[in-house]
Amino acid sequence: MKKISILGAGRMSHAMAFDLSRDFRVTLVDRDEEALELLKEKYGVETEKADLLREGEVARVTAGADLVIGAVPGFMAHQTLGAVIASGKNMVDISFGPEDPFEWDGLAREKNVTAIVDAGVAPGMSNLFLGRHAAMGPVQSFACYVGGLPVERKWPFEYKAPFSPVDVIEEYTRPARYRKGGKPVVMPALSEPERIDFEAIGSLEAFNTDGLRTLLRTMEVPDMVEKTLRYPGHRALMEAFRETGLFSEEKIEIKGTPISPLEVTAAKLLEHWKLEEDEAEFTVMRVDIRQEGRLRRYQLLDFRDPESGLSSMARSTGFAATAMARAFLAGLFEEKGIRPPEFLAANEAAFEFIMKHLKSLGVEWLSFDVQQG
Repeated sequence: MKKISILGAGRMSHAMAFDLSRDFRVTLVDRDEEALELLKEKYGVETEKADLLREGEVARVTAGADLVIGAVPGFMAHQTLGAVIASGKNMVDISFGPEDPFEWDGLAREKNVTAIVDAGVAPGMSNLFLGRHAAMGPVQSFACYVGGLPVERKWPFEYKAPFSPVDVIEEYTRPARYRKGGKPVVMPALSEPERIDFEAIGSLEAFNTDGLRTLLRTMEVPDMVEKTLRYPGHRALMEAFRETGLFSEEKIEIKGTPISPLEVTAAKLLEHWKLEEDEAEFTVMRVDIRQEGRLRRYQLLDFRDPESGLSSMARSTGFAATAMARAFLAGLFEEKGIRPPEFLAANEAAFEFIMKHLKSLGVEWLSFDVQQG
């Protein structure tokens, strides 16, 4: 039986353990003993406590693994990716940081390693769809809209975080890069809001975030944009937080103690944004791809599964990673180096494998042509 090490024991790892423990020997690694114990009890996986930021720890805890899956917070994502590659292990990674993963491409090739990065829902599935279309011919435009939201809207934020609040705040502060008319564009996060109506949900507000990632390097598409979806009103509130310095990492001194506003804000938002285990929530995503005058739409609306207890974001993100991991372990993709999902999708068999596996887990993507007026 093949061995898989999952680095990180957060919400996304629950979905990964749920799926992979059925067919593989899975070990979860984290420094949080309570989180590890919960995963061990629920899924019968092995666990190991470790501080992955300590030198040599990543190599030690992954020594016996046939594949490593990364699910660590954004601030440690790049370092962890590099450590896994340096140890000579193949990897599927959903961790999202501001750094360019291709910085590790040379090392990955030297170590004969395949590292599938940005292997979640967005980035991840969005890359997969674009990569499949690009393999068939030139693409004129790409737009991705995505958000994870609670069913019940609670004032003042009308939002709950399915992952670390610090990572969410990073989305609201990091400049958004996209492409328009074949030229690169950089805009502030939260900019250029627009309303989009979704059946069964209603009107949501979309705004710029920096989610295109590797697509800006790998895809020659004249127009590409990624926007985050929230309930109307949330964006303006977050913009006010940012502009008043509440997301600043620059330390200020209060009664002789230096502290960054971000530390305080993140701690308080954690209280308001904490997604309860049984709280109803959903993930909504739309990807529009224009090719040869035809507009193809891929759409997902996924809710928390009460039977498994898995949140929609854990399902849509975690299962995307496990589907890609299974495709790799099945030998459907063997190229070495940093390989984002758009590269996997060039292989039609790998693409179909991933989509079929997601459907078997109840994550169903609709795809259809949009009539253009």
